[in-house]
Amino acid sequence: MVSKKNRAIVRGQKHRRMRHHLAGTSERPRLCVFRSNNHMYAQVIDDTVGNTLVAASTLDEEVKKDLTKTNNVEAAKKLGSVIAKRAMDKGIKTVVYDRGGFIYAGKVAALAEAAREAGLDF
Repeated sequence: MVSKKNRAIVRGQKHRRMRHHLAGTSERPRLCVFRSNNHMYAQVIDDTVGNTLVAASTLDEEVKKDLTKTNNVEAAKKLGSVIAKRAMDKGIKTVVYDRGGFIYAGKVAALAEAAREAGLDF
C-alpha cells in the first residue's frame, strides 16, 4: 500500500529545502509569503539580524477595505502592491522572493507579479 504524505508536511519540507538556498541580507532582504485558507501574509525580512522590516497581510484595513474576499487572486494582487509600496517607502528596492514552499501559481504568483509591477526588483 502506498501512503501519501500530508500536503502541509510536503510544503514544510519544500520550504526548509528552499531556505538553505535563500537568505535575506540588509542590502537584499527576503520577501516571505505565507497563505492560509482565509488570508495571505507577506513580510520583508533581514535574516542577518533576524528582523522583520516590512509586513502586510489581508487582515490589514488598507488591504481588505476594497476586497469582498481575502483568499483569492485579487486579494493577492492587492497585497503584493501594498507590500511593495511599504518596502519602497523604507528604501528597499530589491528583494529575494521566498514562496514559502508553495507552488508558484495562482495567488503566490499574483502577489509576486503585483509586487514587481509596483516597483520591487526580484
